[in-house]
Amino acid sequence: MDARARLPLQARRGSATAKALKRSKMSAPKRARRAIGAAERQARVDLAACYRLIAHYEMDDLFATHISARVPGAEEHFLINHLGMLFSQVTASSLVKVDLDGNVIAPKGGLINPAGFVIHSAVHAARPDVKCVIHTHTVAGMAVSSLKEGLLPLNQKATRFHNRTAYHDFEGKAQDLDERARLVRDLGRHNAMILRNHGLLTCGPTVVQAFKKMFALEKSCKTQLAALATGRPLNMLSDNLIEYTAGQFDRDDVPSDTRPSGWESLLAMLDKIDPSYRD
Repeated sequence: MDARARLPLQARRGSATAKALKRSKMSAPKRARRAIGAAERQARVDLAACYRLIAHYEMDDLFATHISARVPGAEEHFLINHLGMLFSQVTASSLVKVDLDGNVIAPKGGLINPAGFVIHSAVHAARPDVKCVIHTHTVAGMAVSSLKEGLLPLNQKATRFHNRTAYHDFEGKAQDLDERARLVRDLGRHNAMILRNHGLLTCGPTVVQAFKKMFALEKSCKTQLAALATGRPLNMLSDNLIEYTAGQFDRDDVPSDTRPSGWESLLAMLDKIDPSYRD
């Protein structure tokens, strides 16, 4: 393959990751707060919280998956985790800001995973409505992604994804830039996608909406595997009832005064466990 199709994201990973961890624990947070605006600061805190939540609910995979958030403002930049840092270690100041061409904007020496860049930059470039993208490699997600039938609408939680989930065929590790066109073609206007033989992806207009969709998708996969494992006949729902229930979820997915997102409660839980994500 032409070397130009590969990303210019290279080595010295160990030392760079150690420096990123050191920055996140020492004076970098104070410098970062002075260097960025309030909107970006909030985006960083929310994204770091999302990394901690994914780790808390055991949906992380060491250093192998990613969560990204669009940086507020006119520039086409997004935030993603520093390569080699565990999700449970991510802080607001440790996040790496990159552009859609893979150039690291900040911090100097920041490193990102090429595969993470390919997937996340594809969605951010094609979907301006998307502010956050989450990709996971959970056991349940990978198992369902390996099934020919994919996700089945077996229960209430899974019905929300009926006719609202995209599928993208496996092409090997997502390191080639030309895969981006096929990723966004397959995703279309959906906010959930099963990467066949690979894992799960969700996105949304806010971090909390992308997170809650991933939480529901993961639980739907777990429930499907548990039901299939019994070997007993399945009680299948009618197509009309599945679509009716999915429509109910569509209406309820938008936060309102009468239906809050619950993000503040999740942040309060994280603050009690370990508030360092805010650093």
